[in-house]
Amino acid sequence: MKWKALSVAIGSSLLASVALTPAVADPARGPLIVVNPGFEQDAAGWTFTEGTGVATNRPHGGAKLVYLDSGAGKSISQTVTAPAAGSYSISAWIATGGAAGTFTVRRNGADAGTVTLPSRSTYTRYTISDVAAAEGDRIEIVFGSGSGWVNADDVMVSPGATADPRVTSSNAEIVELFAWAKAKAGGWVHQDGVPGLLNVDERVPGGTGEGVYAATYWAGYAHRTGYYSRDFAHQLAGAHILGLDQENKNMLRSFAASATEEHKYYPVWALNFDAKTYLAIDYRSPTNFVREVPATFELVEKANQAFRWTGDRAYLDDPVFWSYYQRATDDFVTLHDGQLPNGSVKVAEGTGKGIFQGAASYNEVSGEPLAEAGDAIGAQYQAYKALADLALDRLDLKTSLKAAKQARDLKAYFNQTWSVKPGSDEFVRAYTVDGTPLTGFGKENSWFMPMKGIIDAGPRNDAYLDFVDAEASGAGRPRNIEAITYLPDTFFRHNRDETAWKWMRYVYEQRETRHVNSRQGLNGDYPEVPFTLVGQTVEGLMGIQPDAPRHTVATQSRLPADIGWLQVADVPVGDGTVTVRHDGHTSTTFINGSRTPRLWEARFEGGRPWLEVNGHRVPGLPKVIDGIRYTVALVPVPGGHTATVKIVS
Repeated sequence: MKWKALSVAIGSSLLASVALTPAVADPARGPLIVVNPGFEQDAAGWTFTEGTGVATNRPHGGAKLVYLDSGAGKSISQTVTAPAAGSYSISAWIATGGAAGTFTVRRNGADAGTVTLPSRSTYTRYTISDVAAAEGDRIEIVFGSGSGWVNADDVMVSPGATADPRVTSSNAEIVELFAWAKAKAGGWVHQDGVPGLLNVDERVPGGTGEGVYAATYWAGYAHRTGYYSRDFAHQLAGAHILGLDQENKNMLRSFAASATEEHKYYPVWALNFDAKTYLAIDYRSPTNFVREVPATFELVEKANQAFRWTGDRAYLDDPVFWSYYQRATDDFVTLHDGQLPNGSVKVAEGTGKGIFQGAASYNEVSGEPLAEAGDAIGAQYQAYKALADLALDRLDLKTSLKAAKQARDLKAYFNQTWSVKPGSDEFVRAYTVDGTPLTGFGKENSWFMPMKGIIDAGPRNDAYLDFVDAEASGAGRPRNIEAITYLPDTFFRHNRDETAWKWMRYVYEQRETRHVNSRQGLNGDYPEVPFTLVGQTVEGLMGIQPDAPRHTVATQSRLPADIGWLQVADVPVGDGTVTVRHDGHTSTTFINGSRTPRLWEARFEGGRPWLEVNGHRVPGLPKVIDGIRYTVALVPVPGGHTATVKIVS
C-alpha cells in the first residue's frame, strides 16, 4: 500500500517530466550470456552448495532443473561478466513448496534486486528488471533456499528497455497495472546474438538443436521457442511503446518473407527466435502448416501501425514488406476466394478442414467448418485501409485509391449483405463451406467485427457491442485469457470507456490464476497479457494516435469515471517522445518531447462550439471519425514545448 500511495502522490505533481535515455547494452559487444540456462548440461556454469543439485523429476522445460532442499543457507549461483555498459532484465521459472526462498541478482557483490518467493507449486516466471551494469561488472544470479523445496529452470537475460514510458494517476490501480505490465513484458525480450534452443515444444522439450537468436520477443506459448503471427500482431503496439522497434521489424519481416507462392501467400504461423526457421510443431511441409486467414491481413494493418508510430521508411521501401502488402491484399484474396459467391467483391476464405489446411477464423475450438468468418473479413477491411495509407506515403496514388475503394466496397457489402441473415434480425458472424450463415456468439469471429470497425456506426453496431459484452461476461466467456485480451480494444474503439476498463481490470486481476493450458503456468505469464495492457493504456485509455511520418499526434480521453486524471510520460513517437495528461474528459495537456515541431490534434467527443487552447478561446473544429462526432483543436507544438486544450463550459 505504501508503494501505491507513493505512486499516486508522485502523479499529483505538475506535468514537467524529464525524458530519460535508458542505458542499453551495446549490441556490438555481444549479448550477456548465461552458461547452461536450462540446466540441460547438469552443473556446468553453476555453483552448488550442499542440499542442492540437478534433477529430472519436474522440469519446466527440457529434461532437467535445479532444486534446493528446504532450510536456510542453500544456494545455486552463476557469475557472468557484463560485455558492455547497459542494463538487463533477468528472469527464471521457479516453483516452491514453501515460502521465503529467494531469487537474487547481485552486481559486484551488492544486491541489485531480490524477489522473495511465495509458496507456489506452479512454475511462475519471476523477473528482476533493469539491472544497470558497467562494462566488466560481475553479475551474479542466485537462487536461495526457503522453508520448503525450491525448483528453478530456464533462466533468461533480456536487454534493458530502450524506452521508459511512465504512468501517474489519481487511480492507484492503473499505476500498479502499468508498472507490472511494463516490467513483465520487458522480461520476454531476447538479446540479439544470444544462443538458444530451436523447436522446443511440449512434444520435443529438448528442441532439435541450437541457433543464434535475433532481436525478438516471446509472442505465444511460453513453453515453445517461437513467436506467433496472431500474438505478435496483438503485441506490436505495446512492444513499440517499450522501445522494441527493431524487434517488431525483424519479426514482421520474417512473416512477410515467409508468404511465398509455395505457401499460397500465407505467412507461416510461427517462427523460431532466430527469425529464420519455421517452428516445427506448426510447420510440417509447404502444404501442411498452420495458417489462419485473419493473420495474413492483420500483419498488413500492423505494418502500417508500426510506420505511424516510428516513421521508419523501411516499412515503405523494403521490397519484402511492400511485396507482402500487395500480395496479401491481391493475390492472396484472389487465390482463396473460390467457394462462396460474394458478388463484385472478393472475400478470402478458409478451407473448413482445420488449421493445418487454412482456417477462416482465429476461433480454433468451435469445430465449425468455416469458409468465411467475421474476424477474417474485418481484418481484410483493415488491410485494405492500411495499404491505402501506406501507398499514399509512397506517393503511389493509383494503389492508394484502389485500396481505399476496395475497403469501402467491402464494408458496404458486409453491412448490406454479408452480415444480414434474410428474414431475421440476427447478426451473421460466419459462413460454413456449404454457405450456411451462422449467428450467435463466435468469440473471435464475433468481437473482431466491431474491433476492426467494419460495422457501420449506429444502433446495429451498438446492439452488437452489448451482445458481445453480455456473452463474454457469461457462459460464452473464453477460457483462455489471451482471447479476452482483445475485449478492451473492441470497446475502446467505440468509446465504451467503462466496459473497456472493466475488461482491462479483469485481465489484470486474472494474472495469478492458472492458465487453461497447464504447461503455460499462470495467466500473467502468457506474454500477450502484459504487452496488450501496455498498449491499451496508451492507445486505449489515453487515445494516443500517432502519425510520425507527418509529425502529428492525436489524443482523446477514454478515462472511466474512477480514473480522475491519468498521465503517460515519454511515450516514443518518431524521433522523440510525447507526454499526455487527461483530466477527465474536459482537459488535455500535451508535451512534445521531440526536437521536431508536432501538430497536435486534441479530440473531444461530441459537438462543441468552443475550446480553450493555452488559455485562449477558439472555435472547435467538427470532425467525424468512424461515424462518431468529435470536436477537435489543431495545435502546433514546437519541440520541448507544452500545450493545453480544455472544453469551454
